[in-house]
Amino acid sequence: MAALPDTTDNTTRIARTFVEARREGGTVPEFPGDVPVTLADGYAVQDAALLLAEGVVAGWKVGRINPPLDGVDRLTGPIFVDQVVTASADPVAMPVFAHGFAAAEAEFLLRIGTAPDLSKTRYTADEARAMVDAVHVGIEIASSPFPGINALGPTVTVSDFGNNNGLVVGADAEGWREGDINDWPVELWINDALIGAATSATMLDGPFGAVRYLLEHMAMRGIALSPGQWVSTGAVTGVHPVGIGDRVEARFDGRFAVHCTIKAR
Repeated sequence: MAALPDTTDNTTRIARTFVEARREGGTVPEFPGDVPVTLADGYAVQDAALLLAEGVVAGWKVGRINPPLDGVDRLTGPIFVDQVVTASADPVAMPVFAHGFAAAEAEFLLRIGTAPDLSKTRYTADEARAMVDAVHVGIEIASSPFPGINALGPTVTVSDFGNNNGLVVGADAEGWREGDINDWPVELWINDALIGAATSATMLDGPFGAVRYLLEHMAMRGIALSPGQWVSTGAVTGVHPVGIGDRVEARFDGRFAVHCTIKAR
């Protein structure tokens, strides 16, 4: 019987290449190894990269997999503390990889209020909601040194930190406890042009469903979530490419707006 192939070197090579490129602001023109076949393979790369990066994780992004892979319809990646910015009146400049992939996404940002029990691997929607102590509006910056990250599928997206490169935390989404944020109209504007509009009702089971997924997923990976960590719950209006110098604005419920500009890493 032939021995199974050893994928350790491939996993380490991919992780090291992405971590070094992100650290140095470089470009990865081609995927640096054999493309991970399964989501588990992709997360093995992500786990290796987390060890190499040695950064403090301030939260996790959640994105949709459409169509689902391995029966899973969402993916996740870490958001590091030095990439989380609080919005202000003057738009903050958010860095992207100029020769890689770059996009902006309007998202609801939910904050973990209670540390989950790692032994609990299943949650109801109500249980997930109870773990959240704040909801804010915001913008996720999706960027990777590899320009083809989304084109090669979710296993590749997972392998490079879920394609996250920053978070702009906007205002508290006042009224979220009493109302249903799934019904709030959300718009994404780039350079004063409306690029996308939708509601969270179109996003699987919505932002709290994204938290439910993350709680279960992290328990299965044995990764602890901490109070204060953010969950960027998915692109409401879509994933919108941006370029250096672009001005981005996300609007929520006609009441809240979050701004940023795009600069080169």
